[in-house]
Amino acid sequence: MTSTPVSATVETGTGFVRNTRPTWQSIKRGLLFKCPACGEGKLFHKFLKVADNCNHCGEELHHHRADDAPPYFTIFIVGHIVIPLLTWVEIAYQPEIWIHAVLWVPMTIGLSLISLPMTKGGTVGLQWALKMHGFGGHHD
Repeated sequence: MTSTPVSATVETGTGFVRNTRPTWQSIKRGLLFKCPACGEGKLFHKFLKVADNCNHCGEELHHHRADDAPPYFTIFIVGHIVIPLLTWVEIAYQPEIWIHAVLWVPMTIGLSLISLPMTKGGTVGLQWALKMHGFGGHHD
């Protein structure tokens, strides 16, 4: 099994050489709650609290700025799952309003609790791959 290097040197064609990181692999590692650099260490040390450093490779993770992106992505994803299902059930069966409440409130809360840490991990992985907010070795 081969692993993708954490970073690679790429010739830009303009005489400049830049250091790149594997974007999709970093996002995938974040979605799986793993360090975007090594894919082994834990990204979170609490439910949504990103660890200061990777417990495996030591990569600093404390300077991420996920901010409002993960809740936005969570609302987008959960809304695109729940609303079509709710609409289909309403058109097909026309249930009482309390049945809708019993079905959709727990589903919405559950999907949100499942997807919020995943979207936050993916966002941190993306920021790491793009060297945003101090992940590139400099502070902006």
